[in-house]
Formats: sequence, structure tokens, C-alpha cells
Amino acid sequence: MNWQEVCADSSLQELAYKIELNEWGQIVMSPATNKHGSFQVKISIYLSQLLPDGELITECSIQTRKGVKVADVAWASDEFMETHGTYGGDKELQEAPEICVEILSPSNTPEQMEEKKTLYLDQGAKEFWLCEGNGNMNFYSTAGKLVNSQLVPDFPHHIKIKWQ
Repeated sequence: MNWQEVCADSSLQELAYKIELNEWGQIVMSPATNKHGSFQVKISIYLSQLLPDGELITECSIQTRKGVKVADVAWASDEFMETHGTYGGDKELQEAPEICVEILSPSNTPEQMEEKKTLYLDQGAKEFWLCEGNGNMNFYSTAGKLVNSQLVPDFPHHIKIKWQ
């Protein structure tokens, strides 16, 4: 199965799960929670305030060497969008936006997050951010773990939501 088929399949439209494809074209689903959604919104709000130019994308589909992965939040510069946004928003991106954010869910393993970090950075992301279940933020680049985001140095190290 490819990403366009997944998006066009009406039986998959109203699932309460995040859908990705693995390297064999198989659908991989993980449950979405309200806590997860709250972190997505808060991270997006901070990014929109601190990086007003560019495009914020939640549930950003990115083609990787291990199938289509979906970043919980992504930020793409205007330059990125000029180059990669011309074919429309209905297809997976072939290159990762500059910032790809994953929010750790109870169903995620550290190994899965490490793999996603590697896949997004290999696809051109400048930074990978991981939001832990307690709201702590971790920032990474191809050089390794960062003390602060280099692209958004004022981004908070902790995201507070009411579900905590």
C-alpha cells in the first residue's frame, strides 16, 4: 500500500489512531490521546509565536527509507515550502522539514523514537525534538543532543498542559 492509497481509503478516515506505513507498505497504527493532542497544540502555539514565518504542519507525512512516518508537529521555512510545497498538501513530503517533533506516547519505545530521529535527520531535518510524557523537551541535530534548539533558542525546555 502507498500513502496516496491510505489517504484515499474511506475506511481509514475516522480512526482514532495515528497511521504510518512501514518499509513494506504495511499500515502501522498507534492510539491518539487527549494529552498527546494538547502537547501538539502547545508546541504548535510556541512555534508559531517564535517562528512566525514558515509553515506549521501537524501530522506531517514524510517518506523515509523505512516507509512513511508522520511527525506530530513540523515546521518548514518559506524556502522549504517554495521548493517542496508546490505539489500540494495531499502527498507525503520527500524531504523532512527543518524541525520534526515527536511526542512520546505510552505505546512508543525509546528504540522507536531513536529510529524516527535518525529517519527524519537522514531525510534533511535540521532538528528533531522529542517531547516526553511529562512535557520535558529534548532537542537533537545530526551532531547529537543539544542543550537548546539552535533554530529556536527561546523554545521552552518544558511544556505544561492541564492533563499532567
